[in-house]
Amino acid sequence: MVIPCSVGVHWLFTDYIQIKNTIMRNKKTENKKCTKRLLISSLLLCGSMVSVFAQKKEMPVPTPAQLVWQDAELTAVFHYDLHVFDGKKYNQAYNRTTPIPDINIFNPEQYDTDQWIRSAKGMGAQIAIITATHETGFALYQSEVNPYCMKALKWKDGKGDIVRDFVNSCRKYGVKPGIYIGIRWNSFLGVYDFMMPKDGSKFQQNRQDFYNKMCEGMTEELMSRYGDLAIVWYDGGGHGPELGGADILPIVEKYQKNIIFYHNSQRADIRWGGSESGTVPYPCWGTYPFPYSHSRNKEVVNKNNFQLLKNGDPEGEYYMPAMSDAPLRGYKGRHEWFWEPGDEAHVFPIENLMGMYEKSVGHNSTLILGLTPDDRGLIPSGDSLRLTEFGDAIKAEYGNPLKSTSGEGNKYEIKFKSSTEVSRFIIQEDIRYGERVRSYVIEGKVNGKWTVLCEGSCIGHKRIAKLDEPVNVSAVCLKINDSLDKPLVKNFSLF
Repeated sequence: MVIPCSVGVHWLFTDYIQIKNTIMRNKKTENKKCTKRLLISSLLLCGSMVSVFAQKKEMPVPTPAQLVWQDAELTAVFHYDLHVFDGKKYNQAYNRTTPIPDINIFNPEQYDTDQWIRSAKGMGAQIAIITATHETGFALYQSEVNPYCMKALKWKDGKGDIVRDFVNSCRKYGVKPGIYIGIRWNSFLGVYDFMMPKDGSKFQQNRQDFYNKMCEGMTEELMSRYGDLAIVWYDGGGHGPELGGADILPIVEKYQKNIIFYHNSQRADIRWGGSESGTVPYPCWGTYPFPYSHSRNKEVVNKNNFQLLKNGDPEGEYYMPAMSDAPLRGYKGRHEWFWEPGDEAHVFPIENLMGMYEKSVGHNSTLILGLTPDDRGLIPSGDSLRLTEFGDAIKAEYGNPLKSTSGEGNKYEIKFKSSTEVSRFIIQEDIRYGERVRSYVIEGKVNGKWTVLCEGSCIGHKRIAKLDEPVNVSAVCLKINDSLDKPLVKNFSLF
């Protein structure tokens, strides 16, 4: 327990006064020198304890949900909406503001959520997220509060529930389900950036109140119907009531006690990594100075191209690790979260995906890869194959270390019987107890002489360090040069 300094000081000086009064009451029978020594000792004790209180600082530690999130490392987010079926190139500005003329274009005749999840598992995803609603406002489930939902379709006689099927497929294949609730835009109702067009009229306010209540109702439906969820994602940050938006946080907390909440103006358990490149720069600390990602303090958060979001803050008082997101179809100048015809050439090659992995997971972040079922209701075969190739590449590169060690303390040495080639390293802290390490160096014994191979600052959940060229060593030593507390290394592996 950490006692606040002000409280501790009050207690200590209260005790000092009590000691002094006791001594003074008994001064006729006490030796004056003894009295003086006792007073001085009590003051010194007070001073030392005040110093302890003043210096002691609680270290942010992850919640159980945050631990699950970071341990997962790879997450898939499935984007599906009405405009997948319109046969056109996706146009974000148009789709956010223009309603779909006929919702019955939605007709995935080969629809198979099992195939979606098998594809995600191919790359090693442990969490999968479905867009229950996105920018059209159309809900991919049976909603009682949003009439613009699957009930209105001819498909499956209006009885389809993609969210239900998705969650069931996740559990069938051992993947943790999550739900994306897109309330920032709604082209059907004319909502942009959480708000109805503002004209100051009572009519506008009534529409806003209706929309907020509908968002709260959808949140309650989605949080209460589908069992335990790994994450709920409000893209762009769900405005809280203090900003004129829906009051969604209490509803989520009522039904989901152990969930990643991402994100709104009141709470965020992970933060956006500052780009949609699937990477974050190094260092990327798991701590952050605010309890929200980027809905407020934009003059600070947005500065220098979102530098705070990208790097985090080693002195931040909130544990809030970064996430790195990118669409699978983002190669050669494209950036497609939703399927569109003729886009197969824009699936990222393996080398690009491996670069994402090493600069997201390997930089103490989590990689979220955007997948999109097509108008048939399937993940295209080329996309699915690439995901399997990606998973195989991760296993080939990092699945079989030459040697590993773990433990407590500032030094971790691995020896070889003969000179051995190394090129890559994985370091992992036991982040249950917070990010303790502030700097480290890796040395290799080359021709009998210790040589610095690489060095860094942040480790966190996982740090992947790569050498420019392989080197032959007889031993390798990880040295922790600076830490906030005793270093706890759960994995130091050589490749």
